[in-house]
Amino acid sequence: MKKQDYLNWDEYFMGIALLSTERSKDPSTSVGACIVSEDNKILSVGYNGMPNGCSDDEFPWAREGNNLDTKYFYVCHAELNAILNYTGSGMKGARIYTTLFPCNECTKAIIQKGIKEIIYMSDKYAHTDEVIASKRMLEAAGVNFRLYQPKGRDIILSL
Repeated sequence: MKKQDYLNWDEYFMGIALLSTERSKDPSTSVGACIVSEDNKILSVGYNGMPNGCSDDEFPWAREGNNLDTKYFYVCHAELNAILNYTGSGMKGARIYTTLFPCNECTKAIIQKGIKEIIYMSDKYAHTDEVIASKRMLEAAGVNFRLYQPKGRDIILSL
């Protein structure tokens, strides 16, 4: 008889996105993303962080202050990093699992790459113009999005 308590696909891929958050050095919001093909193969992963060559010790992580002294002009979001990290030939029809609903800029890239579904864990910025614009674009482009439904399961990794 086979094991009965194995992870379903949503649990597995959201777990990869959650594990990816642990690479982020953002002190306030760590985000992870995992892009998956139509046949459940991992295409790419990403997390929010500074672009290659930009030291995360030298660039700011602040949330408030002068724009040039906050993280917002510098940090590459998890979803965009996952798209940029991909080395294959196409993402058409793929799904992206992300721990935070994507902003309008990441949404543009998601749509342009042909990703057809977003599964997200949190929508804590749903009231912002960025996320409202994201949802408008996704609906217009026929990209599905749905809230991840956690099963209340804990998995402990000993690294």
